[in-house]
Amino acid sequence: MLMLLITLHLLSAVVWVGGMFFAYMALRPAAAAVLEAPARLRLWEATFARFFPWVWLAVLLLLGTGLWMMFAYLGGMKTAPYIHAMFGIGLVMMAMYAHIFFAPFKRMRLAIAVEDFAEAGRRLGQIRMLIGINLILGLVVVAIASAGPLMSAA
Repeated sequence: MLMLLITLHLLSAVVWVGGMFFAYMALRPAAAAVLEAPARLRLWEATFARFFPWVWLAVLLLLGTGLWMMFAYLGGMKTAPYIHAMFGIGLVMMAMYAHIFFAPFKRMRLAIAVEDFAEAGRRLGQIRMLIGINLILGLVVVAIASAGPLMSAA
């Protein structure tokens, strides 16, 4: 069971953090270089509409598998400090993602629907900034997850 939990946990992190990396580092500059604002905003709306359900699944799996492993296999919250760091940063990331989904993304979609591309662009700018922060946090968690057990064993 532990192997299944670890696998689901890692795959969920790869989907979420990898998706943010691709969107921020590859899709964003490519779309800005070749598409005018209306087409670029519609591309982002369609991309987020397809990516965000995967993020919701990743969030649920990360939280569920993380808590399960923490309490069933690692002795709960009294475990190594790296577990606390991963859990705390993960909760911040999840809250930030929920904000992105329910606030600027929702407003961006509404603005695109009425072809208010200036407003949609402002909302995309908010999303870009928050995803950039979440990407950095996600990469920090990956580093902690990779190095934490080694540091605890030393």
